[in-house]
Order: sequence, then C-alpha cells, then structure tokens
Amino acid sequence: MLNEIPRHVAIIMDGNGRWAKRRGFPRIRGHEEGVRRVEEVVRAAQDMGIRYLTLYTFSKENWRRPREEVNFLMNLLSSYLDGKINGLIEDNVILNMIGELNDLPENLQKKLLRTRKDSEKNTGITLTLALSYSSRAEIVQACAKIAREVKSGKLDPDRIDEATVSGNLFTSGMPDPELLIRTSGEMRISNFLLWQISYSELYVTQKLWPEFTREELEKAVTDYRSRERRFGTTEAVKGLPR
Repeated sequence: MLNEIPRHVAIIMDGNGRWAKRRGFPRIRGHEEGVRRVEEVVRAAQDMGIRYLTLYTFSKENWRRPREEVNFLMNLLSSYLDGKINGLIEDNVILNMIGELNDLPENLQKKLLRTRKDSEKNTGITLTLALSYSSRAEIVQACAKIAREVKSGKLDPDRIDEATVSGNLFTSGMPDPELLIRTSGEMRISNFLLWQISYSELYVTQKLWPEFTREELEKAVTDYRSRERRFGTTEAVKGLPR
C-alpha cells in the first residue's frame, strides 16, 4: 500500500553556484535562477496536496560568504517579496518564516512581517522560509526558554518531554516533515531541522536546485510513497510517532 502524500516536505536547496559555474555564469545568476524554481515548486506542492513546504533559504553559516554575495541575496529576497510572492499569496499560499530574523536587514524584516500578515487569512499550503537559520542554535534557544520556565517555577523539570521541546522550537505548531529533499547530490543535513527530521524519509537528487522542476518534486514524492515507514517497529505504520 502506498503512503499518503506527505503533509510536510522540507527542501535543502543546494547547487545554485555550481549551476552557474557549469554554464560560465557568475554565481549570482544561479541564485536568480534558483528563485524562479521556488514559485514552480510551491505551486506544484500545493497542487499535489502538500500542506507545508519548508525551504532552507539562508543559513546562519551563509553570513560568512563574501559580502557582495550576501548583499545580493538579501536584495534578491527583497525583490521577490515585492513581486512574485504576491501571486502566490493571491493563490491562497500562507507565508511563514523561521530562524533568527533579527539578523536580517531591518527593511527586509518589515517586508517579511508585512507579507506574512497579508497571507494570514489564506487556507492553502504554508510556505516557510528558513532565514538566518541554524538548527543547533534553535535547539539551544529552546533549551534556554525551558530553563527559564523551570527557574521561574512555571514548569516542573520532571514534566519536560519531547512535546515540551517541540513546542519551544521555531516550528512550534507545525507537523514534522515526513520527507526531506536535498538537491545537488550532497549527502549531509547541513544543520537543518535536526530535531524535526528524526523520522523523515531522505531523498537526495543529483539535480541542482535551478534544475529542480515540478517533475522532480513529483519523482521525490512518488519515491517517498513507495517506502515502508516502520519507525522502529517490525511492520509499516502510518503517521509519525508522537
């Protein structure tokens, strides 16, 4: 029996720079092409019935890249929010963000918050952009929140469980991803959703992100649906253990 369509798909979008280099273009051209894929993949996910799509857009570590490239990426995201994102919102997409948003330029923070507010009454797929995101930093912050609650007497330390930790992560209120996709063939997680992907199915494709089309997403989901998901048991089971 096939698995159901995953509720939540997370994607590590990798390979923009390599896509550009192979074609003799500057790296920024790869990022421009990568942005074009976002709209196509979001629409494809919504058409397939996926409810949550989380994209690793800009990691905490990406701030170490050359200043010109970082500035270009910030401006590219700003332009995206001024333009194409509006079409997605009109098509019932909900915009969400996770990460340390205070690291972003102030004008970009304001645009993101305004765009999120503009989409909050929508009922379609939730598109989450992971921005200045680090999973280790997220878990550290969650631990600090829990410690403060214990210190203040609001939380009994003996009552701390997995739900307590999950509820203090950036992704609180979202289901964990059933499927994690990584483009470009790299076999690593890159500090992305480490807690949340404990039972996710992994799908790695050699396609670079600018080559990741609607058809490639359909291939990934078809592969996911064909797998047996045991979660440590001896028989396939439906859903994630809670």
